[in-house]
Amino acid sequence: MISAILIGIFTGFASGFFGIGGGTILVPALLFLGFELKEAIGISVIQMMMSSIFGSYLNYKKGLLKIKNGISLGLGGALGAMLSGIIVKYTPKEILGIIFLMLVFIAIIRFFITVEEPQHEPPIDNKKLFFIGIFVGTIAISVGVGGAILITPILVGFLKYKLKTTVSLSLFFVVFSSVSGFISQSLAGHIDYKVGFSIGIASLIGTFFGIKLYHKLHPKHHKKLLLIWYIGVFVSMIYKLYF
Repeated sequence: MISAILIGIFTGFASGFFGIGGGTILVPALLFLGFELKEAIGISVIQMMMSSIFGSYLNYKKGLLKIKNGISLGLGGALGAMLSGIIVKYTPKEILGIIFLMLVFIAIIRFFITVEEPQHEPPIDNKKLFFIGIFVGTIAISVGVGGAILITPILVGFLKYKLKTTVSLSLFFVVFSSVSGFISQSLAGHIDYKVGFSIGIASLIGTFFGIKLYHKLHPKHHKKLLLIWYIGVFVSMIYKLYF
């Protein structure tokens, strides 16, 4: 439990700093601690829910979170995430692992070919955000990640939004997708509540400091660190699943 709490603090820090749900960190870490993949996914959903709510509140206080746009993205994610319980219940863990790796790989490739930070941000299309949310919510929550691992590359690489706008929207998206995923996973009986909420509470400490550092860092350096993190997660997950 002590190891899980320490991992929760670290996961919360990365969640706030990178604008991610934390599943890309927590799922591999829990696997290394001996949890089964489906148990790790359920615990991860609790952590994502708690850290994303707290982190989005901090971003809103800083004036970086655009609520209207975030709701469009988040409602789509919540709708997609409602399917996650059924997907996890009837999908073999090997397939879920492959999907997880594919999501991380897509993020890495997109970041390698993404153009420089735009000087002028294009208008934000709420309809596009809604349908992006449905697609990402359906897939991401089913493998225990909040969705930011795909949201960030899509909004930065394809829609040309600024990184600070994207990070705040991504974390707010995780609020909707993780709450919806929590309900779905609970009904499917996949969640260890004791471990999940212990890690979730610990992650709030890390989230506070992660948000604090993120606001002080230049977007160019932030993007490089995010890319390095994706590569690390990808390699560690391959090692755990196949070696």
